[in-house]
Amino acid sequence: MASEFPAALNIDGVTIALRVERKAVKNVNARLAEATLQVSIPLRLEHTEALKIIDELARRLLRRQRARAINQAEDATELARRVAARFPKPPEVRQVQFTTVASTCWGSYSPRTQSIRISAALRHMPTWVLEAVMAHELAHTIHPNHSPAFWELLRSVYPDTDRAQAFLAGVTWLARAWDDLPAVERAQLVDEREDQA
Repeated sequence: MASEFPAALNIDGVTIALRVERKAVKNVNARLAEATLQVSIPLRLEHTEALKIIDELARRLLRRQRARAINQAEDATELARRVAARFPKPPEVRQVQFTTVASTCWGSYSPRTQSIRISAALRHMPTWVLEAVMAHELAHTIHPNHSPAFWELLRSVYPDTDRAQAFLAGVTWLARAWDDLPAVERAQLVDEREDQA
């Protein structure tokens, strides 16, 4: 008998096997292990609603899995230590991690938890940009706002700050404008990028 659900899902370019079982359960339960999503769903849950929930769960679990892998592959704490060594008095933080949670900023510092979160997308950018964002967040451990003292400290420990901000402004603009650009202009940008490689 054919399953009412597909054998696999493609989530953001990642194919994961799907195993769905209808059971006498109240809630949808899911577990992602070794590229297989195992899901148990209530017996009476409608097919279209089940597909929607499965897709949402797959995305959430895959995002968590990627976040764990990102933080294992690139030690955010070591990056923070390296950049903190530039400060007159090394800032203290309890936790530093890369995050894949969508956000409008490249990094954040929480004084309450003394933790820094850095966008995982920065790992694919030049090292000096990643370090500049880390320096920015570390500077917030000393100056919680963007006061003149904050900028003076940041520029003294990381002189490439303004250059990194300009780089990130360009990346942000391009990410927002990409779909609105005519195909020929997008192709030019890709061709130029490949020429520089």
